[in-house]
Amino acid sequence: MSKPPLQFLQGFVIAARLGSLSRAAEAMNVTVSALSHQMRQLEERLGYPLLLRQARGVALTTEGRRLLDQVGPHLDAINAAFRPFSARHDCVLTVSAVPTMASAWLVPRLGRFVALHPQVEINLQSSPYLVDFERQLQFDAAMRVGDGRWPGVIAEPLIDEWLVPMASPALVERMGGMDALPLSQWPLLGDPDGEWDRWFALLGEQAPRRYVAILDDSESHHRAALDGVGVALGRVTRARLLLESGQLVLLSKQRLKTPWSHWLVYPERSTTHAGFLAFREWLHAEAAEHRRHMDEADA
Repeated sequence: MSKPPLQFLQGFVIAARLGSLSRAAEAMNVTVSALSHQMRQLEERLGYPLLLRQARGVALTTEGRRLLDQVGPHLDAINAAFRPFSARHDCVLTVSAVPTMASAWLVPRLGRFVALHPQVEINLQSSPYLVDFERQLQFDAAMRVGDGRWPGVIAEPLIDEWLVPMASPALVERMGGMDALPLSQWPLLGDPDGEWDRWFALLGEQAPRRYVAILDDSESHHRAALDGVGVALGRVTRARLLLESGQLVLLSKQRLKTPWSHWLVYPERSTTHAGFLAFREWLHAEAAEHRRHMDEADA
């Protein structure tokens, strides 16, 4: 039996650790079909199955677990050995960001960074998945949403996120105007985290017992509100473009801070990357300007 190509083993290890062919393909910058074909070839060369394809990702067979235990540490050692010799391209910067934050906040500002630093080629990749900087060496930084407690990385706060009820102008008109009925009598879009409970507690009111729909992510909330399905307790930063264009309107002057904020996250190795350092300085300046704008709006 001929030896399997190294990239086949690398693809297998990444897919096994992530539990997903699609996420592994994204990490390797290949198509899912190409990676799936490699896994089939690897299994044919070895003569036994390694991965069990399931509805949500992949699982390891007994042989697959044994191969991962034997091969994984060696590939990690190879990556660690090559890391000091990897070429640093200070003119190329690769950043990962949550899709809604990238489109609503970062991309509209990106022209200013390009104008200030035309020598830096920025590669922005939108993904809801967290970056593993130890294995995904092509990434220099990421913008994440959370509490800032991620092991093995440097995390710097950028922007707090705030919740405010928002709806389409068509729904407002259909309800007879913003002040026609108490908010609890409007069609509300619920969420599994109970954010509406916190909102009505802030106002000293009772939350409704039912919602017209329960959605589990902010983009779906904003989309449903945009289509007039109901009122979203929307995230102001992520809905910025929809609010500024008038496609959504705020139904309250009050706002509720979420437990999560937006952070700049990066590995220690990026502290020697000139392009990243320029981006980091610019990003913090943009975040400070955003905070000033929010404070002025409150005043």
